[in-house]
Amino acid sequence: MSKAGPLMRPLAKALLCAALLSSLPGCVGVIVGGAVAGAVATADRRTLGAQADDKAIALKAEVRVPKVAGEYGHVNVNSYDRKVLLTGEVKDESMKAAVERDVRAIDGVISVVNELEIAGPASYTSRSNDAIITGKVKASLIDMRTISATSFKVVTERGTVYLMGRVTQREGQVAADVARGVSGVAKVVKMFEYITEDELRALAPAAGSSTVPL
Repeated sequence: MSKAGPLMRPLAKALLCAALLSSLPGCVGVIVGGAVAGAVATADRRTLGAQADDKAIALKAEVRVPKVAGEYGHVNVNSYDRKVLLTGEVKDESMKAAVERDVRAIDGVISVVNELEIAGPASYTSRSNDAIITGKVKASLIDMRTISATSFKVVTERGTVYLMGRVTQREGQVAADVARGVSGVAKVVKMFEYITEDELRALAPAAGSSTVPL
């Protein structure tokens, strides 16, 4: 991401479209925007094993979570480097705990951050607004020349933006500041796995070997 050229705007539009698709009905946010992954081939800082595990965790959660939340809950499961973020709404504390317990039991899960709210399922309008915010944050990260936008996973729930990824302290702060400046963002939560600048340099030769974070 050393240049911001004519290709950046189409990419930003693609990311926004992918984010909008993720707001369509469904219990668990899984893999959206495969075309975007093809358009932005860059280094994924997770190991291949972690990438495979994250996909498996999402797919297994898609089966398990609806059995617990049913029609009374709307749960999104996002996994990055085997660390899971739960967002959405459930009817009570018992359901919130049950969802977390079931997700923790999935093979490969290292930890779970449970951000589920006790409330009725969010409206389609609310989810669409969150998807638009996600798209705007991703597009804004792309415009930054000092960080690799595709090293970040962006999740938005009720105006709160969660940032995930394996990044340096510097990259994480830049991304958080960028997200805070996006219209509609109420709060930014950093959920990073920090690496050193030396580790980042060591990862550089892998650029172009994989795809965009899930």
